[in-house]
Order: sequence, then C-alpha cells, then structure tokens
Amino acid sequence: MALFASFPAFAFEPFVVKDIRVEGIQRTEAGTVFNYLPVRVGDRFDEDQASQAIKALFATGFFSDVRIETDNDVLLVLVDERPAIAQIDLVGVKEFDKDQLKKGLREVGLAESRIFDRALLDRAEQELKRQYLSRGKYAAEVTTTVTPLERNRVSINFAVEEGDVAKIAQINVVGAKAFKTDDLIDLFQMTTPGWLTWYTKNDQYSRQKLAADLENLRSFYLNQGYLDFNIDSTQVSITPDKKEIYITVNITEGEQYKVSGLRFTGDLILPESEYLALSTVHPGEIFSREKLTETTKAVTDRLGNEGYAFANVNAAPEVDKAKREVSFTVFVDPGRRVYVRRINVGGNTKTRDEVVRREMRQMEGAWYDAAAINRSRERVDKLGFFDEVTVETPAVPGSTDQVDVNFGLKERSTGNLMLGAGFSSSDSIVLSASISQQNLFGSGNAMTLGINTSKSSRTLALSFTNPYYTVDGVSLGWDLYHRTYDPTESYSVSPYKTVSTGAGLRLGYPIAEDDSISFGLAVDRTKITTFERSTEQYKEFCIDFGCSDPSGVGQVEVSSLLLSAGWARDGRDSFIYPRKGVYQRVYGEASLPPGDLRYAKLNYQYQHWFPIGKDYALMLNGDIGWATGFGGKPVPFYKNFYVGGIGSVRGFDQSALGPKDSDGDAIGGTRKAVANAEFFFPMPGSGKDRSFRISTFLDAGYVWGKDAVTGKDDPIRFGDLRYSTGLAFAWTSPIGPLKFSVGFPLKKEAGDDTQRFQFQLGSVF
Repeated sequence: MALFASFPAFAFEPFVVKDIRVEGIQRTEAGTVFNYLPVRVGDRFDEDQASQAIKALFATGFFSDVRIETDNDVLLVLVDERPAIAQIDLVGVKEFDKDQLKKGLREVGLAESRIFDRALLDRAEQELKRQYLSRGKYAAEVTTTVTPLERNRVSINFAVEEGDVAKIAQINVVGAKAFKTDDLIDLFQMTTPGWLTWYTKNDQYSRQKLAADLENLRSFYLNQGYLDFNIDSTQVSITPDKKEIYITVNITEGEQYKVSGLRFTGDLILPESEYLALSTVHPGEIFSREKLTETTKAVTDRLGNEGYAFANVNAAPEVDKAKREVSFTVFVDPGRRVYVRRINVGGNTKTRDEVVRREMRQMEGAWYDAAAINRSRERVDKLGFFDEVTVETPAVPGSTDQVDVNFGLKERSTGNLMLGAGFSSSDSIVLSASISQQNLFGSGNAMTLGINTSKSSRTLALSFTNPYYTVDGVSLGWDLYHRTYDPTESYSVSPYKTVSTGAGLRLGYPIAEDDSISFGLAVDRTKITTFERSTEQYKEFCIDFGCSDPSGVGQVEVSSLLLSAGWARDGRDSFIYPRKGVYQRVYGEASLPPGDLRYAKLNYQYQHWFPIGKDYALMLNGDIGWATGFGGKPVPFYKNFYVGGIGSVRGFDQSALGPKDSDGDAIGGTRKAVANAEFFFPMPGSGKDRSFRISTFLDAGYVWGKDAVTGKDDPIRFGDLRYSTGLAFAWTSPIGPLKFSVGFPLKKEAGDDTQRFQFQLGSVF
C-alpha cells in the first residue's frame, strides 16, 4: 500500500523545501508527523525521500492512507487517520471474568484510547473463540460490531452466545484383548458425565487431557509387559448440534514380555551386588517400565549419596521376540565426584538464616550427599514456618567438581490468633482463644498465650520454648497457667470445681536424628470443690485430703510436685501436611514428695502415615493411657482420662464417654484406648495447593475406671468401645486455619451425649 500510494509523488523534479503542511489530522499532533518525516524545511527533496516518508508514516500505524503532494516548493502531507477505540463492550460473557478478558485484549493492543486495527480485532475474535473451545463450548458464537462515533472514534462490541458445554458422550478403546475395555477407560481422567463432573469438569474434552490419558494408557500397558504396545490413532467427533463428543482410541497390544536378565556395566564404583540389591526388576517376572524407572532412580540416588551428583544411569533393552523375553544392560556413568561449595537460603524475609541453617545435614565444603540434602529439606519443612521448601543443586560456573545447594522458601504466617467454637447439648457454645507466635521475631522460638472460656472451663496459660537452647539442639521451655474447671452446668461430667495455678520447666534433648527425650518439673496448687450432686468418688477424695465436712461436700486444697519424662520419634515427612512416616510418643507423669498427691500416669501414642498415590494419604493413630495411685492414695479424679469430642472420638460430646455416676454423668477413668483411621485427599480443583484437605474418618475409643456404684475396677472390654465416622475439612486460609468436622456415631449406648458438628477458625497476623 505504501508503494502504491507513493506513485503520485514520483513524478516531480527535486526541489528545496520551503515549507511543510500537514492536512487531514484530527487527533494526532502535527509535531508527531514532523518527527516521523525524514525531511526538514531547507532540505533538498526528491522521489526517494518521498517514498521513505510515506513508508515511515505508514509504519506508525496511525494512518490508513498517506499521500505526498507538492505546491510551489511546498511539501503537502495528506493523511487519513485511523479511528481511535472509544469503548469495548462484552455482551453475553458468563464463562469468563470480563475484566480479565479486557486485560488480555489490552496485552495484544486492543484497548480503549488506542488506535483501531482491524487485523488485531480479527485476532482477538479468534482468540476468544479458542478460549471457549478450551472450555468445551463448541457451539459458542462471537459476533463483532464496530460502530463509528464522532471525532473519528469507534465503539467495539463483542456479542457472545456461549451455548451449552459439549459433554463426552462415549469413550471407546478398540483393539483391547488382554484387558477389559471398561478397566482401560477407568485409567482416563476424562469421563462421561457423573455426579461430581459438574465440579471436576472431567466430562469436557480437552486436547491436553486426552494426551495425558493416552500416556496413562501407554504406561499401563508397558507396566504390564507389553513392549510392542502402540496407539494407532485417535478420533474425536462432535455431533451436529455440538453438544456431545465421541472419542475413539485404536490400539495394538502386541505381546507380553518377561525379563530374562539384568546386569550392570560401566564405571560401577560400587560392587555390582549392591546395585542388584537396589533393583526392583528381577528375571522371570513380567516386565514393568515403572519398576525399571524405580531401579535407575534408586541407583542414581545411591550414587548421589557418595557425592556423584550428576550420575547417568541408562538401561538398554535386548528384545527376543521369538521367546517374548527382554534383558537389560544398565550402563552406569557416575561422572565426576563433586562437593558442595555453598549453601544458599532464599525467601526467608522474617526467619533468620541461622534458624534454617541449623537444620542442615549437608555441610558446606563436604562431599555432595543426596540423602543428607533430602533430610535437610525435610527438617526445614518440619519447622512449620514455611508453606513450601524447594532445593536446587546447580553446578558452580567454571568448575567441574562443585555445586551450590539453594534452598527456596515460601514463608507462612506463624503468628496465630485462634478463635474456636463448638456446639453440644450440654455446654451449648464453647469458646476458646489463643495468641501464639511459633517463630518469635524470626528466632525460631515459640510463645503462646492461651485463653479458654465456656460454661465449664476457663484457662489462662503462657508458655515459651527455645528449641535450640544449645547448639546441640537441647530445648528449654517454661509454662505458667491458671485454670478453672467448673462443670456444674454441664451434664456430661459429674459436677466439681477445680482452680489450679502452677509453673513448670521443660528440657528436651535429641538422642538421634528423629528421636528426642524430654524432662519436666512443675509445681501445682489446686483447690477442689465438691457439691451435693458430685459422685461419691469425688466426695471420698475430698474426705481423704482433709475436707472440713465429713459428708465430703466442701473444699480442699492440695499441692503437688510433678516430674514428667517422655520420648518421641518423629519420622513424618512434614509437620503441617504429613503424608508418610511414623510418629511415636511415650509420656509419663508422677507426683513426688513433698507434695500431697501420689499418682503416676503413662501415655503412648503411635501414628502412621501411608502415602497413597501422589495426593492421598491414610493416617492410622492409636492412643492408650494408664494411671494408678501409690502410697495408699488414689489417682486424683481430676487427673482421670477422658474420651470423646475433638482429638479422640468425634461425634460424641467432649469427655462424655466412659464410666458414669448414678446421675449419668461421666467421671473419667484410669485406663483409656483411642484409635483413629483417617483418609486424607486434596480438595477437588485445588491442584497442587496443599492448604486444602478433606478427610473421612473412623474413630473408636473408651475409658475404663472404677464403677461409681460398686467401687471396683471395671474390666477392659473392647465391646465397650464407641465408634463414629464422618467428614472433616481443613484449610490453611490467608486469614488463618479453618476446620470443620461432622461426626456420626456408629455405636451409641443409652446416656451417651453426641456432638455432631464442630468448627474452628482463626486469623493470622
């Protein structure tokens, strides 16, 4: 167009420009045109300059036509301006956010106040249609209207008829003989409409989803030994009304192969027997690509533990089609042994570097150790200060035997203002609050101030813990508390009242990578009040310790010196979002002279996490407890074990299970058993976001003690256990942790109080 428009300018003799005039501009300043012209007043102007001037003005994009004329040595520049976009309207758009669409249009140059370009408009229309196709709306129609306005402006209107989403009506796999077609279709993420597909959108076709499903199908056959498996073709067809999609996959299975042999060769470094011990591929078994991949990864990791960070391990197959066998030669190239030059920590804007570095098991200047680096990452993750911990090991530029270890951290809010509430038939609303900082001033120290209030309980407690009081990881902590418990208005527990004030000192010592022992010493003074409705066991305790009233109704005050000791082993992979590993804890408590009390308690907890797939986990938890009195004195009744509610058997009221007095109130017990099975899975649609978790649970538990009527110890009968099931939801939201649970008793006896719904919310700071 520029060349064609410049033809009239070629038929003139060169001249010296006396003046330059611009005609036809409405919004564009004349100075803008002068800036783009390659000629000035006083210059000699010829045909080449005329051609260059026209090209330069067209290149601005401001004009739809440019002409150059001459009049008595005066240069005339005649232009037709492109219109400007006055407004952009999107009508009928429901599937997408309009502001986001306008932002996308702006990025491609189509926005209000910009020059209108028909080519950009066509591209935008096609892109909008493509976006609807990606959402499965194949019937979507986009009509674009350009309306001229005054002052050489236009209004652009995108009218969209979205139509209905096309659903997958049928998926066929043709050529399957070894496996049922339905079993193969179950491997696909895409599916026909179901009860949850309105949320997952898996009944909508996507090219990316189909590619992933075909890879799943290929992996399945290769893991079953079908080395010759091939996907011949795929057909995707849509009905004329664009509402239903049919997918057909044509496959050739081939023959199934067994492994005839496996050997390792190359620069082995280690004995071949050690490599064979790492292998999950064994001669005589059906070939599995998954097992072969696991073997090469295990060998790579093992070499990484010896400092060979860039080991190359590749398996070469030798196929015998006649015998339907395959053997593998695994070539091992360990590369050069490397050591760690520097460990870098990034992303920790609040947490001090030393808090992260003291968890390192890989040292700077030492040989690279993959196991130590993974262990370091797990320990940093267990701190609970970070939502995400990533590790990279780039090679040092200009060096062949050095790497850096870069820890990337994404901090989470560790300050927590927690509010809790629960509902029950006895206590109605239970409120609790706590303010805590698990990473005080970025030092890794923890401090908590807790307040709890309900009809029956009020607590004020302050605690502090320094997890690294010494460089060896010895922890030191202290606790101060004032607790009042008065269940007089609660009919789940036999009424009494205690007011306790105490202080304690805690010391923890690591004895292994995952093991630690702890010791504590605390002093406590408790005032106990019994009532007419209190069970006889409570009244007897009051009499034994000097109650003024011989009936056992009144007040008594006791002091105690408590020694505690414990052992814990935490092998879980994460403190906040565990998926695998074992947690065990033994905790004992005993009263010592010169205190008034003589009792001992022992508690053992075992928790095992089993990863299932990439996103699921099963948690099994067991908790047992035992208490006894000595020196001729009983276990204080307010030190009894209680079961029921959050943390034990959901679906039942707090502390409601176990022995009861003649009024039907729970009195706790000296022996307890609790078991929980909980299956965790991510929130559908949350992707890799670990802050959402849904679980379904099965709880069981009970406590045994003295019969309130006969005074004899109840035998432990597992037939007494109560069971419940339900659903729980947890979200580490930007405003704090949010938890819901709904429990349904499976086994409920007369007199058991239930608590179906519970929630907990909090805000971070």
